[in-house]
Amino acid sequence: MTAPLDGVLVADFSRVLAGPLATMTLADLGATVVKVERPGTGDETRIWGPPWTATSTVYYECVNRTKLGIALDFTDASDRAAAQELARRADVVVHNLRGMERFGLDYPTVAATNPRVVYCSISGFGMAADRPGYDFLVQATGGLMSITGDADGEPRKVGVALVDVLTGKDAVIGILAALNARARTGRGEHVEVSLLSSLLGGLVNQAAGFLETGTPPGRMGNQHPSIAPYETLRCADGLLAVACGNNEQFARLAGALDVPALAGDLRYATNAARVSNRPALVAELEARLASATVAAWEARLRAVGVPCGQVGDLRSAFALAEECGLAPTVEVGTGRQVRHPVQYASAATVAPTPPPALGEHDALVRGWLAGPADVRLSAPRAAGTAR
Repeated sequence: MTAPLDGVLVADFSRVLAGPLATMTLADLGATVVKVERPGTGDETRIWGPPWTATSTVYYECVNRTKLGIALDFTDASDRAAAQELARRADVVVHNLRGMERFGLDYPTVAATNPRVVYCSISGFGMAADRPGYDFLVQATGGLMSITGDADGEPRKVGVALVDVLTGKDAVIGILAALNARARTGRGEHVEVSLLSSLLGGLVNQAAGFLETGTPPGRMGNQHPSIAPYETLRCADGLLAVACGNNEQFARLAGALDVPALAGDLRYATNAARVSNRPALVAELEARLASATVAAWEARLRAVGVPCGQVGDLRSAFALAEECGLAPTVEVGTGRQVRHPVQYASAATVAPTPPPALGEHDALVRGWLAGPADVRLSAPRAAGTAR
């Protein structure tokens, strides 16, 4: 068995999160990824701590496993030539750097000597925009913060760099689609993705609602603009997340709360009616939920098929994943990381290796670049399986 992307060579000129996440995903799928960094400093996430690891930071290591690392100074003629040769040999080039044309690493220049290359450019606001892009800025300017937080509170960012993550995943989608097209046509492609476009695509129903009505949505805390009850409800000792996506589930909820008449009440009989009468509905539900604990209600509601769960933290989230048989982590060196989320029935699993130290594989990669182009570059693989 081989991994899905076995034999694919990726030149990774990206830094921070979206690009490195995309290239690590390709490595998880079996591609050989060469991460190129600036000598001396490398990827700036190497110093984005705490938390710290024995060699760098959690931030750097969470998106850079299973890569070969080389340090190249593009202002040095020899190093620049090495970078250009790497791009010429690569199946995929990924970057989120400005001014690649100054170093002969832009798409037209690379494609002139490597017409089969799938070249992915990642930016904050589009390649034509003269604006640096960071996740937090795009959450703010792209509208995500305007719909996140309590209705009477300040706009809030999401608790993780979600826009970078969406963009990295979109980049992988674009790269895989272009590789598939290349298998038919023999031609490469320039794939472009931006944090702003990925965010707008990720806003789905909220963006569609604005385009339909012309009215920007606002913040609703944990409530949903189109479904009720689909929110956190207060019990005797805390909050329970309840997600009734249809009338049958609501009827089960009402029955379990010993108020079955709510399901036939015209104010609550349909989802549209429940959304229109949400404050009254929530008051009636919480009056019943106040009689017992979150754990007691979760057990009772789940037993009758009502989607619900306690509001947990990462400790309980990983425990839940284990309970569900998802094997959420993988051994990487002496520690653990979140495993690649897609599992295959028959494809080989790549045993991950620790993220490279700055320039760790200089000799290996430079030696290969100096040799025949038809010799395959093989990344060192570690023994190990996901657990």
